[in-house]
Amino acid sequence: MNVLIVYAHEEPKSFNGAMRDTAVRVLKEVGHTVEVSDLYAIQFNPVGGKQDFTALAEPAIFKYGVEQTKATEAGTFAADVAAEQEKLLRADLLIFQFPMWWFGLPAILKGWVDRVFAAGLTYGGGRWYSQGVFKGKRAMLSLTTGGGPTIYSPTGLNGEMDTLLFPIQHGMLYFLGFDVLPPFIAWSVARSSQEEREKYLRAYTDRLRNWRTSETIPFPPLEEYDETLQRKQAVN
Repeated sequence: MNVLIVYAHEEPKSFNGAMRDTAVRVLKEVGHTVEVSDLYAIQFNPVGGKQDFTALAEPAIFKYGVEQTKATEAGTFAADVAAEQEKLLRADLLIFQFPMWWFGLPAILKGWVDRVFAAGLTYGGGRWYSQGVFKGKRAMLSLTTGGGPTIYSPTGLNGEMDTLLFPIQHGMLYFLGFDVLPPFIAWSVARSSQEEREKYLRAYTDRLRNWRTSETIPFPPLEEYDETLQRKQAVN
């Protein structure tokens, strides 16, 4: 199996770096091929635009989604975008490794999504959600937080973590058809002891060893929605 880890932290000695290294080691030990896109190391440009294409299909008025679709057909993505897309298309498991910043993805990782999850290539023409391009493949978020789990609880000040991650897990990963594994979260690592950090890495090791058989988040399939894209009433 092929695994792609998209890593978004500028410090190799960070705990995110330790999680990345743990994932690479464990996944290779069990026989998987692992690729890492270290976004800071490769100085990935997070800003999508005309530079994403070697030629524009409609140069008079720039429309990003239209150009992505045309580039999919013509093979005219810029080299940096095309390289990341090739890694994505090879992957049986996609992992985002990142620190939560401002209740979401770091800008460099969000920009990777903007540029690599291109219209026409990864979605479009009725290919989305349970009928998406990556149906049958898996994805997972692995992240660190500044606060502890209670502040991200249903009654916590920051709001429930499942709600905060919904735009990423449902709106990005499941949107493309991935079966989404529950996130692995290392809470408040800046305030954690060395023993607690080692415990997180052991738990992450266990999660990684079982990614192929673990239960995924039960997002409803398209068949459960009506023609207005509202959930149908449950059948008694």
